[in-house]
Amino acid sequence: MSKNQKVQRLLRESYLAMIRNSAGTKMFRNFYVEIDGKKEDSTRNGELSCAYFVSSILIAFGLIKKIHLSVNGLLEEMKKCGWKKIKNPRKGSVLVWEFKKFDDEQHRHIGFFISNTKTISNSFKKKTPTIHHWTFKRKRKVETILWHRRLVKIYGEDK
Repeated sequence: MSKNQKVQRLLRESYLAMIRNSAGTKMFRNFYVEIDGKKEDSTRNGELSCAYFVSSILIAFGLIKKIHLSVNGLLEEMKKCGWKKIKNPRKGSVLVWEFKKFDDEQHRHIGFFISNTKTISNSFKKKTPTIHHWTFKRKRKVETILWHRRLVKIYGEDK
């Protein structure tokens, strides 16, 4: 680039590209914590990485303030940072799925809406973010759809 070139960041394209390009990456697989002096992989080698994945993308765009390892903690942070419920998903909105039993515990799930019926969220089986149908082919109901007013600036009027 020369000094005279006008450069404008394309946040819309960058935000969606980061979400889409995360499919299959192993970078959200592990997050270590120390509990009572013992090291533990809080995400269980990618099985429980959905909140870590979503919060990492959101923090990269300044839409939250810190990384989260639990859906409930992330949802609390999102509320404090201005995220609001909406009725219909828009590209880049955050989806929260209903509780489902996993390893004898109830877990919520969180991910991103990316197109008409497609979302991306962390797959506990593949242990990476994966593109899939937004209702998991009617096996899991979307509980909440979240949107931030700053995404309008990123997206303009595009839905």
